Amino acid sequence: MAAKKLYESFSKELIEEVHRWGSMKQTGVSLKYMMEFGSKPTPRNLLISSQFLYKELPMRIARRVIDLQTLPYGLSLKPAVLKVRDWYLDSFRDLRSFPDIKDENDELEFTKMINLVKVRHNNVVPMMALGVQQLKKDLHPKIDYKDLDEIHQFLDRFYMSRIGIRMLIGQHVALHDPNPPPDCVGYIHTKMSPLEVARNATEDARSICLREYGSAPKVNIYGDPNFTFPYVPTHLHLMVFELVKNSLRAVEERFVDSDKVAPPVRIIVADGLEDVTIKISDEGGGIPRSGLPKIFTYLYSTARNPLDEHSDLDTIDLATVSTLAGYGYGLPISRLYARYFGGDLQIISMEGYGTDAYLHLSRLGDSQEPLP
Repeated sequence: MAAKKLYESFSKELIEEVHRWGSMKQTGVSLKYMMEFGSKPTPRNLLISSQFLYKELPMRIARRVIDLQTLPYGLSLKPAVLKVRDWYLDSFRDLRSFPDIKDENDELEFTKMINLVKVRHNNVVPMMALGVQQLKKDLHPKIDYKDLDEIHQFLDRFYMSRIGIRMLIGQHVALHDPNPPPDCVGYIHTKMSPLEVARNATEDARSICLREYGSAPKVNIYGDPNFTFPYVPTHLHLMVFELVKNSLRAVEERFVDSDKVAPPVRIIVADGLEDVTIKISDEGGGIPRSGLPKIFTYLYSTARNPLDEHSDLDTIDLATVSTLAGYGYGLPISRLYARYFGGDLQIISMEGYGTDAYLHLSRLGDSQEPLP
């Protein structure tokens, strides 16, 4: 019955093809390679890029379909997870039914199609979060979340793979821009100022804090304003925004009834030979040591999902759902973004005082994508 429900709207041939492609070997790409290859977006290079994606994307998407159908505790059968599975199967079918790419016209048609695939998957994160929420509601309250390790590992793999798929599609599509911004190669900014990105992300986080609490602590940013290095500004913005938002909330809640002025959040940008490290320090009271392992999980969040169990999954206007706000996935997903290009995210806390987040970004850009 479960298997029937999993596949009733898809042909047996398609499912067999998914399993065949899911067992093929994926190919990782480094930031450095993307930058060098994309620096000359000639029709020939765009053709080579599309032919690579034509083979690579079905493998990556097939693996996720196989993962989605074998989840423990009945998670595979939750309505929201079935919806996500259908999006992945539809995308796999679109890619596999596309004819061979032989010339510039084929390449342009293929680019349009993969851009639609990317749009189809815009709301995978809140939809999966809803599936996990549906599961939690059905689970025995006494179940130890340590036993749900398998689900954490699946979500880490799943979201890491999603970052890679979206980066590859987005990079290819962006290389078609006839007037790219200066120093940009697709999604990559070859002279990105981490200080400037941190400043913009901080302003966004402060405006959310102001809206929620009516006030927001100050944020002081230190570092060399002239320092630049190649990176993806949208990834960095997302990570810094998430970390600063957490710090502002902690400080605001700690000092809400205090006569003292809320202490500022401090951001320090350091440029080492191997890593660029961004430290975000707050005096928001810290996290107890027993709580630290929980901050990188997807199952503990008490935050509200903008989708809820009563949402009609077919009619909901997903355009209004913001992809990171509101359901507590900010930290684990930020860590995946850092690791995607060979960096990391670490959180050190002093209970009773505050928290330091260390965001390490690889300056060399030569590590291969992780391929779950």
